[in-house]
Amino acid sequence: MNLQLIEVYIPDRHFESINENLQEFDHQSYWVSSESEERMLVRILVETRNVEEILNYLEEVSNVVEGFETMLIPVQTYLSKETIHEEAKEEKEKQKQEKEEEKASLLRASRHELLSSVEKNSQITLNYSLLIILSAVVATVGFLKDSEAVVIGAMVIAPMIGPVIAIAFSSILGDYKLLGKSIATSLYGVAIVLIISILFGYFSDMGMETDQYIDRTKVTIVDIFLGVASGAAGALAFLNRLSGNLVGVMVAVALLPPSVAMGMSLGDGSYELAFGAFLLVTVNIMSILLAAVSIFSISGIRPVRWEEVQRANVSRPLSIVFVTIIIIILALVILVGKDLTYP
Repeated sequence: MNLQLIEVYIPDRHFESINENLQEFDHQSYWVSSESEERMLVRILVETRNVEEILNYLEEVSNVVEGFETMLIPVQTYLSKETIHEEAKEEKEKQKQEKEEEKASLLRASRHELLSSVEKNSQITLNYSLLIILSAVVATVGFLKDSEAVVIGAMVIAPMIGPVIAIAFSSILGDYKLLGKSIATSLYGVAIVLIISILFGYFSDMGMETDQYIDRTKVTIVDIFLGVASGAAGALAFLNRLSGNLVGVMVAVALLPPSVAMGMSLGDGSYELAFGAFLLVTVNIMSILLAAVSIFSISGIRPVRWEEVQRANVSRPLSIVFVTIIIIILALVILVGKDLTYP
């Protein structure tokens, strides 16, 4: 059983009504103590699947009540008299969980936890910059040496999944400030990759007629399906707070190598090849975004405040329509302009 602890600090004058409402939510245990002369502390032990409902209520309250604070704490172990007889209750709990799964389109962590993770992924940090630089150098060398193993190694360390998932998530919520930061972080990462690969392409005399390079300057309709699969896998891993390493490699497959190929082509003055690589990067990014936005929409991620709900109701369909139109245009370019993408 996955449990989490919610700590709520409630001003005395609002305690009775809020305490009464909180006890109506499903919970494992409930404690009340006096934090100070002016505030009471309520601790609620709840199952993970019930966390978001309670946090949504607390978010509404905190918007109008002064001195109201909430913390969410993960619980590693919980022991009580009831847990000793857990096996006897297991069948009943399983039936309840199955009903909950039928109600939910997708199992996921709470919106608040996911939003916190997205905000971290939208930040430009020293660690992010260094990993992008290192992955770009390794991938470019792998292209020049025609080494598939080296290119795969570069994709393992490339942190490209975070900002892309952040773009999709923020567009679903209609959080335009976060969306702008996420786009800036993604463009920053791609720009670093381009600069490094352009320099290698301009100064290197090793020759670029390698399979690893040529393959990333060609684009086909099949690449759209690769991007969609990568985006869907990344979104599902993010929703369930799973390790993003393996899924991150899948997303990096779609983004890092073609970005390197585009930079090397520009550095070498091969503009037709650069166009093919650019088209592949764009197709992959849009396909990933379409899949991620769709998965997040299906999962039922919604804000609770009225003004945020209004923005999300506009932003969500617009995001899906916009990305879909771009992909259709790109697909037409691929089908009609093969002579431009295949030198």
